[in-house]
Amino acid sequence: MLKDITRSRSIQVWFAAVALVVVAAAELGASVTVGTGAMLMTLCLVPPATILMLWPSIQSPTVADVIHSADRRG
Repeated sequence: MLKDITRSRSIQVWFAAVALVVVAAAELGASVTVGTGAMLMTLCLVPPATILMLWPSIQSPTVADVIHSADRRG
């Protein structure tokens, strides 16, 4: 099941989870100062940025792939 998830879908799930936590905290009466808000915003944006950078993408062919896949005439 987790192998079928896309990069954009995982980021959507992350932001939905963060939104639910923020709403729950607001309903429970948590006070957020500017410093706390900045820290929370940073902590909310770092994991999606990491996912974007580290998610496996289509790999470009290596030099060995290019050399060995070329037509050999002999």
